[in-house]
Amino acid sequence: MSALLRRYGDRPASVRVLCDAHLRFEVDGEAANEVRKHLGWRVYATNQPAEELNLQKAVLAYRDEYVIERCFGRLKGKPLSLKPMYLQDDDRATGLIRLLTIGLLVLSLLEFTVRRQLAEEGKELKGLYAGNPKRSTARPTTEAILGVFPGDLPDHDHHRREN
Repeated sequence: MSALLRRYGDRPASVRVLCDAHLRFEVDGEAANEVRKHLGWRVYATNQPAEELNLQKAVLAYRDEYVIERCFGRLKGKPLSLKPMYLQDDDRATGLIRLLTIGLLVLSLLEFTVRRQLAEEGKELKGLYAGNPKRSTARPTTEAILGVFPGDLPDHDHHRREN
């Protein structure tokens, strides 16, 4: 099917061809099952003897390891929001990045301190997850901890003294 488009402004008259496309597909069950077999598998390697570090301990050690990429995600994500910036002065850009890096260190230190204290006391925190107040964790994120506090920073304009 085609449609004639009339001339409009600087655009010349033209013909637009309209067509329908139909797509039919079928899931290859055998291939899908083969892919499912490999989902979720990870390979762990260590130079520790099996007597000192069995598979279960190795997996737990891996899950608890410090992951630097998480910090970069925080730096680029909502807590600190380092986004492309258009600053004329390189010193200002450097200063902003250094300031955000200090913020990142504060977030990481708060999280580390809370997690270590919870581990030492054998306790967990509840009420950090919206919609699931009974859920508890011994490894809360700083964002979850700070999310418990209501609202943003208070508006201090109403505290000003009048002269």
